[in-house]
Amino acid sequence: MRVAVVGAGVVGLSATAALLDRGVDAVCLERTGPMAERSTGSSRIFRLAHGSADLVALARDARAGWARWSEAAGRPLVRDVGCLVSGATTLEWTAAMRKAAAPYTVAGSDWPDLGLPVRRAPDVILHDPTGGVIDAEGAGSHLAGRVGGALRIATVYGLEERGTGARVYTSGGPLDVDAVLIAAGAGTSPLAARVGIYTPAVLAHHVRFTFATTRTGPLRSWIDQSPGRMGTYQHMAGPGRWVVGGLLDYAAIAWEAGRDEATRVSREAVLAYVRDHLDGVEPAVLDELYCTTMAELGDGFHLRRRGPFTAVYGDNLFKFAPLLGDLLAAAVTEGTEDEVDHV
Repeated sequence: MRVAVVGAGVVGLSATAALLDRGVDAVCLERTGPMAERSTGSSRIFRLAHGSADLVALARDARAGWARWSEAAGRPLVRDVGCLVSGATTLEWTAAMRKAAAPYTVAGSDWPDLGLPVRRAPDVILHDPTGGVIDAEGAGSHLAGRVGGALRIATVYGLEERGTGARVYTSGGPLDVDAVLIAAGAGTSPLAARVGIYTPAVLAHHVRFTFATTRTGPLRSWIDQSPGRMGTYQHMAGPGRWVVGGLLDYAAIAWEAGRDEATRVSREAVLAYVRDHLDGVEPAVLDELYCTTMAELGDGFHLRRRGPFTAVYGDNLFKFAPLLGDLLAAAVTEGTEDEVDHV
């Protein structure tokens, strides 16, 4: 069987690696380079904590996959510092953790093991001890090594069903395959639409910012939606480096606003947050990481199939990568159901 995977982010690479492990003749097509768009950057948060018990269970399976990848890579790909959740989602996510029989604790603002660079601790905190920080660059290097020569730099211009298979039109010429997996991030929707698969197409801009911190680790990763302040996600990206991403109103980061304006508004909002609420974090941006997101999609992932074509989409997918690679390889090669939703 010959399969083309469109997109060499963490999902596309993990699926390609899983296909190769199954003995499939797989090729991964990417117009720029591996881990260059939505998967770019040094780190991501890993967590079991989600709003549904099903996603908690899937994240637990993914965590086992990260352990296998770490062993194969010869280095830990997840730093086990834990993840904290506070604010609007805390009650719902705690209930989901309990239902999934996942380990957790709930603490108050006087918890001595907080591990956050904050001036005032949240009143109620969900601690996910299995959470932590993913070494995104390390994961990318590991996957690129597994995929090897199956990765090709080429732009995919179009897809066409032909007989029982498909033709992929690329900048390097047409490619005939038995099946196509579309895992192209922001490019998934227009490609999938050409073969009759609908996926959400409304994009938004997102920027996270890196600051210097004098706080020494290990500091925990943190998702906060406390009332009276901007929602954020935060974690330590490396020694002396603290990352903050703001959860802004959609109007401020809508695609129509433009990248420059969305970046400016995000920077101002996050800088104000750092000045007002963090301790030991210098309010001066050292680095910024831009990516696109699917507007208001939230946690979870979705698979859609039609004929030889399978499309995967969602947000916050990095933490599910080992699990997704196996699920997608099975969907493509075994012809599992046409629609799968895990949200």
